[in-house]
Amino acid sequence: MNVKIEKSWKKVLQPYFETREWKQLSDFVRDEYLTKTVFPHPKNVFNAFNSTPFDKVKVVIIGQDPYHNPGQAHGLCFSVQDGVTPPPSLKNIYKELDSDLDIKKDFTKGNLTNWANQGVLLINSVLTVRKNEAGSHANKGWEQFTDEVIRQLSDKKENLVFLLWGNYAKQKGTVIDRSKHLVLEAAHPSPFSANNGFFGCKHFSQTNNYLKKHNKQKIDWKF
Repeated sequence: MNVKIEKSWKKVLQPYFETREWKQLSDFVRDEYLTKTVFPHPKNVFNAFNSTPFDKVKVVIIGQDPYHNPGQAHGLCFSVQDGVTPPPSLKNIYKELDSDLDIKKDFTKGNLTNWANQGVLLINSVLTVRKNEAGSHANKGWEQFTDEVIRQLSDKKENLVFLLWGNYAKQKGTVIDRSKHLVLEAAHPSPFSANNGFFGCKHFSQTNNYLKKHNKQKIDWKF
């Protein structure tokens, strides 16, 4: 199928794009966009992949599904569009950055595109959602697709850092080869769970220490 996605990802995922499962998922998503209000905008469904080519991935952060309120989602997990106040989970991510690396982020800005451009793949498990209906596109096939994405990264690359926050993300980690990648797990940064192990996890400094150890450029989390 002629999926419009960054070329290095297209090459890696082409076999999956030819499966019956992908056909069923794409038919469902197309119908949803034609008949419902769905986020993100169609041009941003693959924003994480277009912003972070397969060849450039160094770090992977896995979210659940896109924000479901208007104007927020733009295809990068935890990130919101310019002009939108960061949601509570993202504010807690900023708080941990401050505690871990003394990086003070602007709490009025939540666009994480600069992280993506440095090699941080900000991927949700489910890439689309109906307006005001969290989880509405779960169990439609996106989870299998993103499992394949993680599997390809695990198999074809070395010395990546996977940040798995919350039980949902941890379940996605079952396909990662932990003998050649660093997998860091913590509670979800949501206000309901951040105090149960997200705050104090120091994942950002651990990530950069690992990248430096393996002769990779560190992530400048300030931007």
